[in-house]
Parts: sequence; C-alpha cells; structure tokens
Amino acid sequence: MSKTVTLRIDDDILERFKEHAKMENRSVSNFIETATLRYVEDIELADEFEMNEILNNPNLLKQLKKGSDDAKHKRGRFV
Repeated sequence: MSKTVTLRIDDDILERFKEHAKMENRSVSNFIETATLRYVEDIELADEFEMNEILNNPNLLKQLKKGSDDAKHKRGRFV
C-alpha cells in the first residue's frame, strides 16, 4: 500500500526535480522515488569492479566464508 510522505526542499531543487521528471516523462513524485531507489541500490550492491576485487582476493573470501560459517553456527558476537 502506498504511503504519503511530506518532503521539504528548496525551490531551486524542486525545479531541478521537475526538469528531470519531465525529461523522463514521470511525475515529480515518481522521479524522486525512482532516483532514491537507484541511489539505495547503488550503495547497497557491489558493482562489477568491486565484485571482481572481492572474488580475486583469496584472503577476503576465506574471511567471508569463516564469518558466514560462524553466523550459521551462532558463534561469536555480531554487531
């Protein structure tokens, strides 16, 4: 179910949002939602370059596997 959120922004920022929303044929609300979701996905997920670095680092992979095993078996403290 959709929820209404009140957002206070400066007039110049709103104008920028309106311009970009119009370019993408979206409402301002949908533009803000979509842009925010893209941002969240970008910071939550590793991109290809980061994934390659992770997968090519044997020591890091070993530590990740140990951490995963510890979590699975409820060992250690998790913060």
